[in-house]
Amino acid sequence: MTEALLFMLGLGAVCGSILSIASKIFYIYEDPRKLEVEGFLAGANCGGCGFAGCSAAAEAVIAGEAPSSVCIVGGAESAANVAAVMGVEAKSAEPMTSHNKCFGGDRALDRFYYMGINSCQALTALFGGKRECEIGCLGCGDCVNVCLFDAIKLGPDGYPVIDEAKCVGCGACERVCPKNVLKVKSMTDRLLHFNREDDCLAPCRQTCPAEIDIPKYIAQIKSGDYEGAVHTIRERNPLLLSCGRVCPHPCETHCRRAIEDEAVSINQLKRFVADFEMNSGKHLPISCAPPTGKRVAVIGGGPAGLSCAYFLRRLGHEVTIFEAMPKLGGMIRYGIPEYRLPKKVLDWEIEGITNLGIKVHTNVKLGVDFDMSSLVSAGYDAVFIGVGAWKDMSIGVEGENLKGCYTGIDFLAKVGMGEAVPKVRRAAVVGGGNTAIDCVRTLVRLGVEEVYLVYRRTRKEMPANEVEIDAAEHEKVKFIFLAAPAKVIGNEEGTLTHLQYLKMKLGEPDASGRRRPVPIEGSETLLEIDMLIAAIGQQSDMSFKEGGKRIQDLKITRWKTIDADPETLQASIPYIFTAGDAATGPSLVVEAIGGGRRAARSIHMYLTGQEIKPPLKSIFKRLIPGTIFESVEGIQKIARAKMPELPADERITNFKEVDQVISEDAALAESARCLFCGRTCYNKDDKESSKL
Repeated sequence: MTEALLFMLGLGAVCGSILSIASKIFYIYEDPRKLEVEGFLAGANCGGCGFAGCSAAAEAVIAGEAPSSVCIVGGAESAANVAAVMGVEAKSAEPMTSHNKCFGGDRALDRFYYMGINSCQALTALFGGKRECEIGCLGCGDCVNVCLFDAIKLGPDGYPVIDEAKCVGCGACERVCPKNVLKVKSMTDRLLHFNREDDCLAPCRQTCPAEIDIPKYIAQIKSGDYEGAVHTIRERNPLLLSCGRVCPHPCETHCRRAIEDEAVSINQLKRFVADFEMNSGKHLPISCAPPTGKRVAVIGGGPAGLSCAYFLRRLGHEVTIFEAMPKLGGMIRYGIPEYRLPKKVLDWEIEGITNLGIKVHTNVKLGVDFDMSSLVSAGYDAVFIGVGAWKDMSIGVEGENLKGCYTGIDFLAKVGMGEAVPKVRRAAVVGGGNTAIDCVRTLVRLGVEEVYLVYRRTRKEMPANEVEIDAAEHEKVKFIFLAAPAKVIGNEEGTLTHLQYLKMKLGEPDASGRRRPVPIEGSETLLEIDMLIAAIGQQSDMSFKEGGKRIQDLKITRWKTIDADPETLQASIPYIFTAGDAATGPSLVVEAIGGGRRAARSIHMYLTGQEIKPPLKSIFKRLIPGTIFESVEGIQKIARAKMPELPADERITNFKEVDQVISEDAALAESARCLFCGRTCYNKDDKESSKL
C-alpha cells in the first residue's frame, strides 16, 4: 500500500514536471482584450464584416487588421466601446445597406416555362434564366432565404423589397444572387454610381443628363412619399427647384408613354416635390460622409460648381467656392430672368447646399484676385474650374458698338442685378436661342412697345425651347425670320437708329444639320429701333490663363473651352477638373449639374489615390440597344397634366413667375400615368401600377 502511494506520488511529480515544461514550450498567449472586444460585438456571426465570425473579427481588431467599427451590426455604440478597449478614437463608418436594382419582377415576360428547383442559382443555369430581361430578378427568393435579419421579402410584384431599418449590409444577399440584382452600398457608393450597361434603366433615365432615378421618384409621389421623392432626386441633382423651372426635360424625349400617347410630365412632377419641400419651410436633412481632411477649391458658383461642391461635401471633403459675382448661382441667377426663376427660390435652394458646411467667397475672380499658385499654397488638394460661358459673341457687322447696342448675357445680368436700362420704344434682339427669347420677353416686361426677334433661319430651325417660343408669341413679340444683320446705323451723336438686314433663303444643310441661310442679293431692309441686343451665342472667358505660371499649362480647345477628358473631366493639369459651359460650351443647366457630379467623382478618386478612369460599362450619352421601342401595348390615352401659367395679358406687366406648380391632385394623377418602366418591362394601363 505504501509502495503504491509513493509510486503514484512520484508519477504525479513526473507528470507535473513534464506538463510544466510543455506549458513553457507550447504556451500561447491570448490578449485579454480579445474577450472584451468580442463582448462588444453583436454576436451574430453573420460574416458581414468580412471575417469568419465575431471571434475572428475581435482577433483582427487586436492585431490592428480591422478598425473599431468592424461590426456592421453593432453600429456606432459597438464601435465606441471597442475603441475604448483599444484606447483609440472611434472611427465612424458609413452604414451599408442592400439595394435592389430590378423593379421588373413578374412584369418581365418569360422566355420559357420552368419546372425545376425553386432556386435562382439553379434557374440561372438554364440559359441565364426564364426572363426575357437579361439582367432582371428571377423571383425565387434565394436572397430571402439567406438573410439572417428578416430584412428582405419578395414583394407582390415578384422582386425583393429591402427593409432598410433591418438591413445591416452583411452582403449575404449580394453573394447569393446570381443575377447581381442586389448590391450592398454605402451612401458614397450610391453618389458615385453612374449609369451602366447592366443597370435596370428606363429610357427616361438613360436620357437624363443628371441620371436621376425618374421611375422611382414618380412612384414615390404616387404613394404620397414626397420626402422620399425629394431624396431620390437629390441623390443625383441638388438643384431640383431650379431644374423644375428651367429644364427642357430631355428625359421626356424617349418616354415610352409618348409612343402611344403624350409623355409623362416628368419635370412638372420634379417641381411639385421640390416646391413641396420649399413650402414646408425647412430643408430636409442631407447626410455627409465622415471628414477626409482633403480640401477642394471650386471656382465658379454656377450650376456645375454648386453641383460639384455639393457632392464633394457629401463625400466628406472640405469645399470652398470662389465666385466672381456678388452672389452664387452663375448663369441661372444672372442669365435667367425672374419670371422664369425667382431669385428667392434660387436663394433658398443654394442655402440648402451651403448649409452642408461649404465655405463661400464672392466678388473674387480667378487671375485677378487669386491664382492657381495661391490656391496650392493655401493647401487645396484639387481644383474644380466651372467659370461658365459669360463672354457674348459679337455679330461682326459695322456699327454694332453704337450707343444703344448690348449683348444678351450682359443685358440680362444688368436687369438681374437691378441696374437701370434705358427706356426705349422699339427694340430688336438678334438670335434664335434661349438667351434671345429671354431677352425679348424681358424687354416686353420693361414696357418696350415694339419688340422684334431677328433670326436668319425659320421658326422650325430655332434652337430655343418650343414652349419659350410659344410664350414669346403670346406676349406679342414680332418675329422676323430669314433675316441676317448687315449693318447697324446710327445718327451724328453715335446713337443707334436702324438695323439693316438682308433677307435670306435656306440652302443646303450645314454641319449642324440645319439648312444654311443664303442671302438674297439686293434685299437690304431697314428696321427702325432704339435698342439692339446681340444674343447669338457665348463662350468662356479664358483670360485667367495669363494669371500665373502653372495655369499657362492648362490646355484650351479651339472653341475656348477647357480641354478635358469628356468622361472623367480631368484637365491637362492633373489636379484640375472642370464641367459645365467651361467644358462643353453653352449647354443645358441639367447637363452642367450632371457634369458637376461626374467631376466630383473624379476628384474623389484623385484625392483617395485611385486611378482616374471612366465608370465601368458606362453608357455615357448612349442608349441601351433593345430598350427603345417602336410600339407599346396596353396603353390607353390619358390627358397629360397642363402647366398652370399666368395669362399673357397679366404677366407682361411684371416679372412674376409665369409657370406655376401643379396641384397635388394633378401631381397624383400625372404620376399614375407613368408606366414605371424598367429596362424592357412596364406597367400596362389595365393593371394596377406597382409601388416601391
